[in-house]
Amino acid sequence: MNRAIVEGSALAVLALTVAVVWFRARHAARPESDGGYTTREEIEFEIGRLQSEVYRWLTTTNHRDIGLLYIAFGTIAGLWGGVDAMMLRTELLTPPADIWTPETYNALFTTHGLTMLIFFVLPVFFGVGNYVLPLLIGADDMAFPRVNAIGFWLLPPALLLARMGLLVQVGGQVLSLFLPDESIQFFLTIREVSIGWTLYAPLSVQQPNPQIDLLLLGLHLSGIATTVGAINFIVTVVYERGDDVTWANLDIFSWNMLVTSGIALFAFPLLGSALVMLLLDRNLATTFFATEGGGAILWQHLFWFWGHPEVYILFLPATGLMSTILPKFVGRKLFGYQFIVYSTLGLAVLSFGVWAHHMFTTSVDPRVKASFMAISIAIAVPSAIKVFNWITTMWDGDIQLSAPFILCAGSIGTFIVGGVTGVFLAVIPIDILYHGTYYVVGHFHLIVVGIIPFMMIAASYYWYPLITGRWYDTRLAKFQSVLLIFGSVVTFMTLLIIGGVGLPRRQAIYPPEYQLAQQIATVGAYVIGLSALLWLYNMLVSYWRGAVVQTTDPWKLKATNQFTKEWQWFEERMVEKYDLEPATPDSTRRSYAPELEPMGLLGGVGSVAENVYRNASAAAAGGFVGTVLMAGGLGTAIVVDVLDPVSFGEIAEPVGLPADPLFGAALFLVGGTVTWPLLFLAFQEYLPGRYLFETGTVFATLISTGFAIAFYTGQQGLVLLGYLGFVLVAHWAYGLGLAVTFQFLQSRRRKRRRAEE
Repeated sequence: MNRAIVEGSALAVLALTVAVVWFRARHAARPESDGGYTTREEIEFEIGRLQSEVYRWLTTTNHRDIGLLYIAFGTIAGLWGGVDAMMLRTELLTPPADIWTPETYNALFTTHGLTMLIFFVLPVFFGVGNYVLPLLIGADDMAFPRVNAIGFWLLPPALLLARMGLLVQVGGQVLSLFLPDESIQFFLTIREVSIGWTLYAPLSVQQPNPQIDLLLLGLHLSGIATTVGAINFIVTVVYERGDDVTWANLDIFSWNMLVTSGIALFAFPLLGSALVMLLLDRNLATTFFATEGGGAILWQHLFWFWGHPEVYILFLPATGLMSTILPKFVGRKLFGYQFIVYSTLGLAVLSFGVWAHHMFTTSVDPRVKASFMAISIAIAVPSAIKVFNWITTMWDGDIQLSAPFILCAGSIGTFIVGGVTGVFLAVIPIDILYHGTYYVVGHFHLIVVGIIPFMMIAASYYWYPLITGRWYDTRLAKFQSVLLIFGSVVTFMTLLIIGGVGLPRRQAIYPPEYQLAQQIATVGAYVIGLSALLWLYNMLVSYWRGAVVQTTDPWKLKATNQFTKEWQWFEERMVEKYDLEPATPDSTRRSYAPELEPMGLLGGVGSVAENVYRNASAAAAGGFVGTVLMAGGLGTAIVVDVLDPVSFGEIAEPVGLPADPLFGAALFLVGGTVTWPLLFLAFQEYLPGRYLFETGTVFATLISTGFAIAFYTGQQGLVLLGYLGFVLVAHWAYGLGLAVTFQFLQSRRRKRRRAEE
C-alpha cells in the first residue's frame, strides 16, 4: 500500500471530521430562532468576525492565548504521530511485511518517535504552563510576552520542515497524474526519513534523501523555540512571582516547570550543536562523525547527553501535574511537599549523568559503563520518592471518583511497572540481554504513555471549567479514562512480555509464533486511539454544548482548603463577569482524623441479606482491584524470570484439577477476588495498623509468606532475592488495592447516608 496516500487520507478525514463536529456543535448551540434565511449582512458579519479572530490569534501575546495555541499545536502533532503509530501496529498484525514495505515501516517508527517526543509532548506542557503558571504564582503574564509568542510561532514551520517528506510525497503523487515525472523530479525524490528517531551516524550521514536535511533544520528550529520558552519560564518564576509566593510555598507544578526549563536550557543547545555538525558532515564533507574524525560513538554521546535528559524534560511536568491534581480528588494536601521538590531537583541533576546507559552495547570502557550503571540505578530513588508520596497522599483520603482521579491512579500503576522494569535495564548484563528487544519498547512506553498523556488529559478535565466556563461530559470522560488505561496496559505489557522472551524491535517481519501477542498489542493500540478520539470529541463538543459552570468553586476545593490561586482568579472573573456570589462550602472536610469515623465495613445496619450482599460485593470489588494491581508485579517477575509460571499449575492439583498453569491462574484469581478479601473483612479488626492502609499492608505481608512458600520452585542466590522482593511488592500492591477500594466504598456509603439524613 502507498503510505503517503493512506496517511494523507487518514489525516484529511480526521481534520474534516473535527471540522464537522465543531461546526455542528457550534451550530446546534446557536439555533435560528425564527427559522428564517441567513441574510447577506449576517454572512458578512460572520466573515468579518472570523477575520478579526484570525488576526487576534496571529498577533496575541497574552499568556493564556499562547497557552491554548501551544496545546492546539501539540494536539495536532500528537494526532499526526498517533496515526503513524496506528499504521505501525497495523503492519504488525501479520508476521510478513505485507501491508507496508520494510522501508516504509522504518520511516513510520522514525517519524512517530520524533513527532511525539519533539512536537507533541513538550508543546502541550509548555501550553499548560503558559496558561496556568502565571495564574498559580500571581503574575500578570509571562516575563517576556512577545518572546513567548515568537517561541510558539517557531514551532509550526519546524514541524512542517520535519514532516515535509510526507507532504511532498502526497503532492508529487497528485502532480504525477497530470505532469511527466521528469518535470516533478523534486517531488518524487524526497521521502520521509527512515533512519530511526535516534538519527544514528553514519547512517544519517550517508543516506542521500534530502528530507534528512530538512528534518535536521526542523529539529534545530524546534530546539531554538524550546530554549526560548525555557528562558521565559525561568525568568517568570524567578522574577514575576506575587509578593506572597515564596520558594517555600511555590506550587509544585511551577517547581516542575522551573526545573524542566533548567534541564532544557542545558540539553537543547547541545542537540542543536550536534545537528549542525551532522548537517556539515552531510553537505560540506566534514568528518565529525566519520571514522577518520570523531566516529559514530561521538554522535551517540552527543545525542544521548540530550536524549536522556529529554526523557525527564517530558516526564517532570507530568509529575508536577500529578502532584497538583491528585490531592484535589482525595481531599488531602500533597504529602511530603519538600521531598517531592528535592526529588525533582535530584532527577534534574542525575538525568545528565546517565546518558551512557544507552551505550552499554558499544565499545565504551567497561569501567566507565560501571559508573553509569551505578548512577542509573541511583536515579530510581528520587522517582520512588515521588511514587511513595503520591500513594501516601491517597492514604485514608476521601476519594472522589472522577476522570482526573482515575487517570492519576492509573498513571501511578503504569509508572510503577515502567519504572521497576527500567531498573533492570540499568544493570549492564540485563541491558545487553534485552537491548534492541520489545522489552525496551514496553518499559519506555509504560512511562511515556502511562503517565504523560494520562496527566495531560487529567489536566484538561481538571482545568476545563476554568478555561471554558463549561463542563465536559463527565460520564464519557470516565469511560474514556478507563479505556485509555486498559489499552495502555494491554499494549505495553504485551510488548514487555514478548521483549522479555527475546523478540527484536524495529523489524517489520517477525517469527509467526509471536503473531497472537502482536495482534493483542495492536488491539490495545487501537483502544488507545479510540480513547484519544473520544477525548477530542468531548473537548470540542463540550466547548459549545457543555453545561455552563454555575459556581465559582466547581471542584469544591474550598471544603478541603485547596482553593489555589488559579481558582481564586477564576472566582474573581466569574464574580466580575457574571455577578456570581463566591461559593461557600457547606462544611469543611476533616483534614486527617480517621479515628472519628468507623473503620470497618462490617458494622453496617440493615438485614442479614443486605449485609451479606454489601460485604460480598465490596470484597469482590476490592479483590478484583487488588488482583489487577498484583498481576503487574507478578507478571514482571515472570518476565524477568524470577517466578516460574509452571508453579501456578501445582496449586491446581490439590483441588483435583490438571496441573496446568491456566487452571492454577484461574484458581489464583478466584482466591484473590473471593477468599482473601473476605478473610480481610473478617479479621481486619484484629490486625495491627491504625489506618485501613496499614491494616491492608500488614494483611498483604502476612499472606505473601504463604505465596512465597507455595510458589517457590528452587530459586537460589540473586534470583531467590528477586523472587521474594517481587512477591512482597506484588502483595503490597494487592493490599493497597483492597484498602483503597474499601476506603472508597466506605466513603461513598457515608455520603449516601448523609444524603438520606
